[in-house]
Amino acid sequence: MQPLTLLIASIASILVLFLSPIYGLIVYIATISLYPEYLTVPVGTIDFTVGKIAIVVIFAKLFLLTDLPNRFKFIWLDKIVIMYFIAQIVAGATNPTSLGAFLENRAGAVFNMVLPYFAVRMIVRNKQQYLILLKWILIIAAPLAIVGFYECLTGNNPVGFLRKYNAWRTLTGVPIDDTPWVRYGFFRANVTFSHPIMYGLFFATFCPACAGILAHVKKYKMLYWTGLGLMGVGVFSSMSAGPWLTTLLVVPFIAFYRWRKYWKPVVISIIVICGLVEIISNRHFYDVLSDFSFNTANAWYRSRLIDVALFEGGMSGHWLFGYNVDPGWGRRINGLPYTDFVNQYLAILGRFGLVSFLPFLAMNVAAIKKLVDGFKVSFLESDRWLIWCLAAVFFGLAGAFMTVSIYGPPATIYYMMIAFAGVIPAIVTKQDSRRKTGTDATLLHSDKSILLSNGLQNNS
Repeated sequence: MQPLTLLIASIASILVLFLSPIYGLIVYIATISLYPEYLTVPVGTIDFTVGKIAIVVIFAKLFLLTDLPNRFKFIWLDKIVIMYFIAQIVAGATNPTSLGAFLENRAGAVFNMVLPYFAVRMIVRNKQQYLILLKWILIIAAPLAIVGFYECLTGNNPVGFLRKYNAWRTLTGVPIDDTPWVRYGFFRANVTFSHPIMYGLFFATFCPACAGILAHVKKYKMLYWTGLGLMGVGVFSSMSAGPWLTTLLVVPFIAFYRWRKYWKPVVISIIVICGLVEIISNRHFYDVLSDFSFNTANAWYRSRLIDVALFEGGMSGHWLFGYNVDPGWGRRINGLPYTDFVNQYLAILGRFGLVSFLPFLAMNVAAIKKLVDGFKVSFLESDRWLIWCLAAVFFGLAGAFMTVSIYGPPATIYYMMIAFAGVIPAIVTKQDSRRKTGTDATLLHSDKSILLSNGLQNNS
């Protein structure tokens, strides 16, 4: 499949070169979503996916054919993202026996995570571009969801025959099982993704952000609702707990928008409930999240993973720099020769230690801080809805990360979401977002006060 991969990569590269940067970014999202990530072109010891090739071309165009890099200004979020990956390299350097393989792995992470992050930060400079990006994501997701639903009902993946060309079929030493997985009478769809969980997270992550479009469109709104509905179908078709839990958290968060002024009592209530579970019940609060697994065995493993890692000496001697290799927790939990990291937080802590885990938390806090800043300075109710929907992504993933770790396209999308948060304050305060056009120009009472205090209110 290498000739086909090169052909697709060439087409994507040409489109990136001839289209405007925002549409080049859309082409990149299409490549990581619609073409299997496991089909690669090896260059030395590094496997290049279509997405890696496309992102290199994007940056070549940005630096050679545009002035966007010169207009780019670093913010604290950018610095923390860089610090986070430097911290991973520092942690990996503590294990010299696998340093070469580790550095190669982190080089791949730069292509899949760091470069997409900075591509978004450089390219998305106004609200119109952001909305265009979200609209095209809905278009890209639609056929992926339809094919996935077909696979969910029939067990037949139209592009499943490509899996036999998987570049990493025996990477773990265990051949990949191509037999369709069944749950509750449905097949677990993955289409172009390597795993149904990652397929479902694609929709569960993008869908809330795309819901922000609804307050910015007047025509063909039913089409946008249809696109969002298809994303929900994609989540269902994965038949996976991680995407389902993300959606289960996202929906009430978005619905809470109208009552958002009561957020403090809600947060206090959640903390109190978790505390009561710890005190009264014989279970930990995180056991409750694990109950969203599809069977009790999965729930038990997720809970034991936390217990072993944090409370039974799993991190002993490795708190600072982590293991950089499999920590062997699987053997202690269920006798498996590998650890199934069904927890994003533990995946980072176990592999890279606190030296990387703390910057990871700081990166998320900084992203949320940007959303809060954007919410405070936004002039339009429609902009606040846009920000709220993006915040729902982080809320959903924060809970889902207790039950799943991400890799592949969902990891790339996650860092793009971090970048979306970074650009939000700037794009909602552009002058064009303050113009009084139709219902979008309805100012909140607090916003009017801001305008008056700054001398910007027209005399009337």
